[in-house]
Amino acid sequence: MSLMTTDTTALESDVRSYSRSWPVVFDRAQGATMYAEDGTAYLDFFAGAGSLNYGHNNPHMKQVLLDYLSSDRVVHSLDMLTTARSEFLQTFSDNILKPRGLDHRVMFPGPGGANAVEAGLKLARKITGREAIVNFTNAFHGMTLGALSVTGNSMKRGGAGIPLVHATPMPYDDYFDDEHDVPDFLYLERLLEDAGSGLNEPAAVIVETLQGEGGINSARVEWLQGLAELCKKQDMLLIVDDIQMGCGRTGPFFSFEEAGIVPDIITLSKSISGYGLPLALTLVRPELDVFEPGEHNGTFRGFAPAFATGAETIRQYWSDDSLHKSTIAKGMVIEGAFNALVAKYPDANLISKGRGLARGLQFGESAKAGEVAKECFTRGLLVETSGPEDEVVKLLPPLTLTDEELNRGLDIIADSVATVLSA
Repeated sequence: MSLMTTDTTALESDVRSYSRSWPVVFDRAQGATMYAEDGTAYLDFFAGAGSLNYGHNNPHMKQVLLDYLSSDRVVHSLDMLTTARSEFLQTFSDNILKPRGLDHRVMFPGPGGANAVEAGLKLARKITGREAIVNFTNAFHGMTLGALSVTGNSMKRGGAGIPLVHATPMPYDDYFDDEHDVPDFLYLERLLEDAGSGLNEPAAVIVETLQGEGGINSARVEWLQGLAELCKKQDMLLIVDDIQMGCGRTGPFFSFEEAGIVPDIITLSKSISGYGLPLALTLVRPELDVFEPGEHNGTFRGFAPAFATGAETIRQYWSDDSLHKSTIAKGMVIEGAFNALVAKYPDANLISKGRGLARGLQFGESAKAGEVAKECFTRGLLVETSGPEDEVVKLLPPLTLTDEELNRGLDIIADSVATVLSA
C-alpha cells in the first residue's frame, strides 16, 4: 500500500479533534497497537475511547465477522427478527443478565451511546409523567440535545445553541473538599422534601458510577447505595450510564455490580459489539417496558454484524471470571505505578484515580496533563486527557493487553512525566 501523499484535513470539518492530538495517518491496528502509514507502531491506551475493550481486530471476532459477511447473512434489518438478533439476545441473557440476577428487557435504540441515553430519558418521562431529570457535576452522557442537557461540560453544552432544560445538576461524590464534610445528598434530599425549593419532581436520576470524560471520578460504593435508596424513597427511576465503564472496563461486566444495586434503566454501547462495530442497548426492568410498538425507533436500531461479534465476545470472555480478575490485577499495577509517581513528585500535587482499567493521573497544574500526553505520543503511546480543565491523563487500554505492553506503557508515562515536571 502506498503512503498517502495528499493532506486531506482541509477537506474535513474543523470539528475533528483526535487527529489534532495525534497528527499521523493510521493505517493498521492489531491488539493494543496501531500502526501509522510509515510503519511506526503506537501502543494504544485509548482503545477507541473504550470501544475496543478486547483490542483492535481481535482475531477470533474478526473471523466471526468475516464468516458472517461471506455467507450473505443479513446485515441490515431494522428490528425484524433475524438469527443473529436472536442469538445475541439469548447469549446476553444467559451469560450476562441471568447470572447477575437481572431480568431487564433489551431495547435497541440506535447505533450509538447517545441513542441509548435518549431512549432512557424519554422512557423515564413517559413512565412517570414528569419532565425533570437529576444529573451530576462533570457528567458526560452524549452530544444529542437530551443527552447534552444532562452533561456537565460547559463547552459541549454551549454548542447546543438553545437552552438545555428539564435537568438539574447535583454534586457528584466527593465534589466538595473533604474539609467541608458535607453529608451525601444533603442538598438533593433537602430540595426534594422542601415544598418551597422550586425543584420540579424528577422523573429519574442519571449517573455514571465512574466518570470518564469528567476526569476519572469514581463514586464510592456507599454513595451509590445511598443514591439508589434515595431514588426508591422519592419514587425516582435510577438510570446508570454504563456506556464507557461497562463491558468489563472496571472489572465486572457492569460497573455498578460492586455496589450491589439494581438500576431501573441501564445504557450500554461502545464495547458491547466486541469489535468496535456500532451497537447500543437500553436495558429496562420488565414493568417499565411501556413504549408502544414503533414509539421509539431508528433506521440502524440493531446492526446485525455487531450482533454476531457481540454474541461471540460474550461467549469468549464472559463465560467465567478470568477477564474480570485479569482487569482488576492489571488495574492494581497501574495504581501502584501512579502512586509511585505521586510520591516521587510531591510538589506537583498529583492524584491517582480510577478503578479496574479506567485510570487517571490528575495534575495540580492542569496544562501539565496535556504536555504529558504529547510527550507520550512522541514516545509511541496514545493517551488522552479528561476532566473539566483536561487536568487528568486518562488511561483506557484494551482489557486484553499483555503484561509486557502494560509495563511498557507505564514506563513511557513515567518518562513523560519526568520530562514535563523537570522542564
